Amino acid sequence: MDFKLLPLDESDLTQFKSDMKEAFQMGAEQNLPQEEFEEVLPDKDIEDSLSKDGAVSYKAVVDGKMVGGAIVIINSKTHHNHLDFLYVKHGIQSNGIGRKMWKAIEQLYPDTEIWETCTPYFEKRNIHFYINRLGFSAVEFFNPHHKDPHIPDDVAGGDYFFRFEKKNK
Repeated sequence: MDFKLLPLDESDLTQFKSDMKEAFQMGAEQNLPQEEFEEVLPDKDIEDSLSKDGAVSYKAVVDGKMVGGAIVIINSKTHHNHLDFLYVKHGIQSNGIGRKMWKAIEQLYPDTEIWETCTPYFEKRNIHFYINRLGFSAVEFFNPHHKDPHIPDDVAGGDYFFRFEKKNK
């Protein structure tokens, strides 16, 4: 497997968004009853992430084909960085691509003291991946009695999320 993590090109953006949305949608459909979701990841969420201060986006390429991607938010002053999105194209998960992506991202930002990310409560595959494969720890569980202050009250499905951290120093 010829794996590369490369900066996302503008020409890749349409496929990047489509593949990410499909991966997130299929994860929800495999874990939730049909009536509990509509569009899991709207374009606006991806665009908001891409436009944040410090946002850097990457594509994972295997044998010349884009097979995944990630958006990270880098704070070079605090070295407290955030993984906004990481996805592997639907149908090719569980082949080590996500782990290779993450290891490459960590190598790009060796000064990171803390990485942070979140995932919905129903994404058992993600929870396993972050804790058991990448070494993150679950540090907070957002729910209606303990809301994430960064998510507006009117966001559908924004009530049940795990927050993870990985301390490097």
